[in-house]
Amino acid sequence: MYKFGDFTIYHLIERKFKLDGGSMFGIVPKKIWGRLVEVDDDNLVPMQTNLFVVDTGEAKILCDTGLGDLLSEKEQKIYAAFEPSGLESALAELGFSPDDIDYVFLSHLHTDHAGGVTVEEDGLIVPRFHNAQYVIQSQEWYEAMHPNERTEAVYIADRLRPLKIAGQLRLVDGGADILPGVRLVKTGGHTAGHMGMEFTSDGKTVVYYADIVPFSHHIKVPYVAAVDMFPLNTMKVKRLLLRRALADEFVIAFDHDTEIPLGTVHEDGLKTVVKPVI
Repeated sequence: MYKFGDFTIYHLIERKFKLDGGSMFGIVPKKIWGRLVEVDDDNLVPMQTNLFVVDTGEAKILCDTGLGDLLSEKEQKIYAAFEPSGLESALAELGFSPDDIDYVFLSHLHTDHAGGVTVEEDGLIVPRFHNAQYVIQSQEWYEAMHPNERTEAVYIADRLRPLKIAGQLRLVDGGADILPGVRLVKTGGHTAGHMGMEFTSDGKTVVYYADIVPFSHHIKVPYVAAVDMFPLNTMKVKRLLLRRALADEFVIAFDHDTEIPLGTVHEDGLKTVVKPVI
């Protein structure tokens, strides 16, 4: 838990999983990134789906939903994720139930971020959070509904359509102020419609830019995942984020880091380092 102004952000781990190290660090040689994270014999990097609940006092906002409960056997192998989702149990440990969530902000609709939006009830796939608006960039929704050969493995439209059917889908175009102190920012980069979230109260800010900076190590501008659709745009967004984080002492939430879910950025000589706040 981290309190800033009148807002409180809670961290929970939905699931532990693994992905290929090369896919996470792109053009950075393994000889370099291998010093930062451990890999197994299959070159898989340990990761987790860090989720965040922001309580503004006016609303409770869940940032992304993790892998969820509907993974196919093939997907379980792809993500090396064989344990059940811990989404609802982790929420319960924080004192929340799914019905307490007013908004679900989705950075993008890849399975490891949006897999938990729906559940199966009585043989039907339905929204998990019955009282929530699911807020997504309209471009991201379009891309997910029209996947191509590269994206069809991570955009599972049949698990997403129930949000629209239930009337709980809210699409935004570009930047949007949802509540006082709560702003959405279209970043692009990782996907065409990828978005970040910024929360500000009493002059203090926490930002969640999801797969723009999946690990704290990715705060370095050249560290861009090989799966990013628009890597040069990711780097552009990251440069601006880094300047702002250093100048304004932002707290950054990292979606897949196993050691630092929330941290601040500092300059240490010629190095940029991230220090945990929880």
